[in-house]
Amino acid sequence: MSKTHFGNQAMWHQILPSSRMWLRLVASLMLIVAMTINLSGCGGGDDREVPLYVLAGEGSAYDGQRVVTQGVVRRFDDPLHYWIEDQDLNRVELFPHDAVVEQLGQRVQVSGTFRLSERGGRRLTVSSLVVLEE
Repeated sequence: MSKTHFGNQAMWHQILPSSRMWLRLVASLMLIVAMTINLSGCGGGDDREVPLYVLAGEGSAYDGQRVVTQGVVRRFDDPLHYWIEDQDLNRVELFPHDAVVEQLGQRVQVSGTFRLSERGGRRLTVSSLVVLEE
């Protein structure tokens, strides 16, 4: 009987994946889940179109949210910073600076994460930028 028992045990080892294989399977599934979550957070449908005057006047309502807005890229030298502004001079800083330096003076549409803070003011961390035709 013990021979049959060992025979069955050998059979189960052939059917069930090894622990290394289980580890690969679990890691692959975790990667797929993480990518799905990441992609769902990056979809264009999650970005809210918000005019600059709304971000300037009601910024706290959009703090931490992904937004899309439009305006002209401007720069101030001391301290160096770039911002986007509309015709009424409503402004939001654009960050990082190297993402917008080449679009200085151009009308753009930007998307990114909006932040409002007492110390830093209104800031949009740029995730994408499109130059608009005049």
